[in-house]
Amino acid sequence: MAIQTLDDLAVQGTTLGVRIDINSPLTDDGDLADDARLRAHVDTLSELLDRGGRVAVLAHQGRPGGDQFSPLRTHADRLDELLDAPVGYTDATFSSDARRAVEGLGDGEAVVLENTRFYSEEYMEFPPERAAETHLVEGLAPALDAYVNDAFAAAHRSQPSLVGLPVELPGYAGRVMERELDVLGGMEGTPEPRTYVVGGAKVPDSLAVVESVLDRGLADAVLTTGVVANVFLLADGVDLGDASADFIYEQGYWDEIDRAADLLAEHGDRIRLPEDVAVERDGDRHEIRVADLPPEEGEAAMDIGAATVEAYGETVTGPGTVVLNGPAGVFEDETFADGTRRLFETATDAEYSVVGGGDTAAAIRRFGIEGFDHVSTGGGAALAMLTGERLPAVEVLRG
Repeated sequence: MAIQTLDDLAVQGTTLGVRIDINSPLTDDGDLADDARLRAHVDTLSELLDRGGRVAVLAHQGRPGGDQFSPLRTHADRLDELLDAPVGYTDATFSSDARRAVEGLGDGEAVVLENTRFYSEEYMEFPPERAAETHLVEGLAPALDAYVNDAFAAAHRSQPSLVGLPVELPGYAGRVMERELDVLGGMEGTPEPRTYVVGGAKVPDSLAVVESVLDRGLADAVLTTGVVANVFLLADGVDLGDASADFIYEQGYWDEIDRAADLLAEHGDRIRLPEDVAVERDGDRHEIRVADLPPEEGEAAMDIGAATVEAYGETVTGPGTVVLNGPAGVFEDETFADGTRRLFETATDAEYSVVGGGDTAAAIRRFGIEGFDHVSTGGGAALAMLTGERLPAVEVLRG
C-alpha cells in the first residue's frame, strides 16, 4: 500500500502530531553545537504551519544516562528562530499539561513537547499494536487529528512515538521522510554504473551493505576505505601490522575478516582495496604503498593515501551514481582527514551522488563540501535501507 504524504493531508485547522528527529550534538553548556537536523525539518514544519496546521512537535535528544540527554527547550527556541511562525515549548509530553498546550494552539502555531525519551516506554521497542497501548500514545492521541512522521533518522526504531501513534491516527510521511524513501528506496533506478564507497569503523554493518548491494546487483563496484578496508586487506593476506590488527580484534571484528574473505571470493572482481594507507610517524602523516606493508611497529593504518584517492577518484567521477557510506579515515583528526576530504570532494563530480548519513554526513558538514544530489538525514535508517531491510516506522504508515 502506498504511503500517504502531505499532498494527501487536509491541513487547515487540523491538530497534528509531527515526529521529527532533531537529536543533535550539544555543547557542555547544553546549547546546540550543530543545528543541521533542525534545519532539515524546516520545509515540512513550514508547510504545515503555512497551511494552517496546529503542530505538536515530538522528538528526542540523547539517551538515558548520557551526557547529551536533555530537555528540548533549546531546540524549541532554535525552531522558533528558523520558522516564520510562533513555536512554543512545554516540559510535558502526554500529560494533561501537554494536552492543554496542544489544545491551546491556534492555526499556524506550534509547540515542542518534551523529550519523548524522558519516559521509559519510549526507549523500548514494541510491535505497533502494543506501542499504541503505551501511556504516551493513550495520553496524547486524543488531542490530535492526524500524525506526520518526518523522522527518517529514527525510522529503524519501533518505539511508541514512531509506530504507536499512527495506529490510532491517520498517518502521513513528511517531506524529509518522503524524499529519503524516494531516493534510498529507488537506487535501482539511478544512473549506471553504480559505485558504493564503503568505509568507516562499523565493520559488521558496512559488510552487510557490501553483501546486499552486490548480491542484489545494485553495485558495479565497491570501493573500500576506513577500518572496513583494513578488514578486507587482512582478508586478502596483507600484513597491516600489529597496531591495526589489534584494533580490529579489540573491537570484536576479528570474525569479520572471514566474512570479508568470503565476499572477496564471490565478488572480488567488483571489490576494490586501497593502494596505499596513511600512518602516523614522528608526529606527521606518512603514506605507505600496500605492497610495502607492514608499517613500523606501533603504526596503524588511519586513512587512505593519495594514490588510492587518485585511483578511486577515476571511478567516482563522470557518468553513473556514487553512494558514500562511511568516511575514509579518522577524519576528526586533521592529520588523517585528507583521504575523506579529497575523495568526497571528487565524488561531487559524479552524475548522481548520494551521501548515506551518519558519520558520512558529519564529515561533509565538517569540511563544508556541497554539491551532492542527496544527503541522508539517517545513519542507522539509511544503512537499513541500503541493506534491503524494512523500517518499522515506515511499514506502519502503509496501514
